[in-house]
Amino acid sequence: MNDREIVALFFARDEGAIRACEVTYGRYCLGISMGILASEADAEECVNDTWLRAWQSIPPQNPPSLRAYLGRIVRNLSITRYRERHRKKRNADLEVSLSELEDCIPMREEQAGELLPLLEQFLRGCDAPDRRLFVGRYWYNYTIRTLAEANHLSENAVRLRLMRVRERLKEFLEKEGYHL
Repeated sequence: MNDREIVALFFARDEGAIRACEVTYGRYCLGISMGILASEADAEECVNDTWLRAWQSIPPQNPPSLRAYLGRIVRNLSITRYRERHRKKRNADLEVSLSELEDCIPMREEQAGELLPLLEQFLRGCDAPDRRLFVGRYWYNYTIRTLAEANHLSENAVRLRLMRVRERLKEFLEKEGYHL
């Protein structure tokens, strides 16, 4: 079933939309959540909450990419769950990756709609290796070591490339008039 058909089920308030999301995007959403939480039980709960959030928000939302829409929901739910569970003992990898990105993109939910098209435009202009590293680190929350192994680079090379991509992103956003 394609995205338009699934969204049409949501608009018809047909509960089959949730089952279609599970079948089509269940593994994808679970992978995002597991990358953040590293707990299968917590990740599965966030994925189930994602289906509920989608049910509550579609309609009126009509996402052009259901995959991206569900991915954003599960990622935000997982980060919230992570922060609740680790208030006192912080996971260095997640906190570091979020703080790295916050240096060039302040995390303000109210500006997400304005930022997303700019971020997509910026990533389309990046070469494939830099785009893979950026998305892997800041969307899937892969560790530097995992990215280095997957891309046959040293950890220092990954850190350097990510730093340069963040610098280019900051310059791009400023040039486009996005206020940091």
